[in-house]
Amino acid sequence: MASAAETARQAERADVRSRWLLSTPALLIILVAAIGPLFVMLAYSFMVKGDYGDVKFGQFSLDGWFSVFFSRDIFDDTVGLADAHLSIFWRSVKLSLITTLLTLGLGFPTAYFIATRPASTREVWVFLITIPFWTNLLIRTFAMQEVIRNEGILNTLMMWLGLIDRPVQLMYTDVAILFGMVYVYLPLMVLPLYASMEKLDFRLVEAGYDLYATRLRVLWRIIIPLVRPGIVAGSILVFIPSLGAYVTPRVLGGGKNMMLGNLIELQFGAGRNWPLGAALSITLMAIVMLALLVYVRNAARSGAQHV
Repeated sequence: MASAAETARQAERADVRSRWLLSTPALLIILVAAIGPLFVMLAYSFMVKGDYGDVKFGQFSLDGWFSVFFSRDIFDDTVGLADAHLSIFWRSVKLSLITTLLTLGLGFPTAYFIATRPASTREVWVFLITIPFWTNLLIRTFAMQEVIRNEGILNTLMMWLGLIDRPVQLMYTDVAILFGMVYVYLPLMVLPLYASMEKLDFRLVEAGYDLYATRLRVLWRIIIPLVRPGIVAGSILVFIPSLGAYVTPRVLGGGKNMMLGNLIELQFGAGRNWPLGAALSITLMAIVMLALLVYVRNAARSGAQHV
């Protein structure tokens, strides 16, 4: 018996070693292509900025991290809050949250509609939802620009209907950025929601109606708890890219309504302050990680309460 047990343990150890060996190439790729650049950014954030946009290796400094939230007056060297950075942080988080809520509000009924169609036509509706992914993000953003500019489709239609007398200035505002991000990221909300709703047992919905529950109560007590994984997944897929969006704020915001992605690009470009850009990048990643932890933990707690 002891010999058989020892043989089983040796076979198990050999199996574990072979799995690690087979996983080594993938782990090396992850280390070099994903984790490696993060360590480079982290190292840059603790260095002294160079004279021509690089960093001075071997010289330690906390100026990059200090400049994320604080600034020094150029005349008397007094320390104050970096109002411009804080304003961009707030705009980024605000627009990302609103984008997530709007895509959820639009994507939930869309996914429910697709999930309640006959099985033979669902693939067609999903196909239509995925069509925007065939087009480059930049092209889609320029297409939205043609919709909301002063002589665009939206203003022309509202003037033709008599709702307005002159074009409404939407371009180069936070509203324009919001329009663009909702349009770009809406499919990322619809698809996870549809994947959850497709597995929904609609007999439970019918049972709720049979027990004289209102539509709102059925939605809140039956449908939403059952499709909560799709809501969480869709919200994550929308919030993360929205927070680090670069193309949409650059095109629709006109360069003056910047978000975090634009601020980071500015530091590595015209600003020539790589340590600050690296510190902002790590800060953005930390905000995303914190938001994910809070959101997922609250969603899991709410799901447990419903159960």
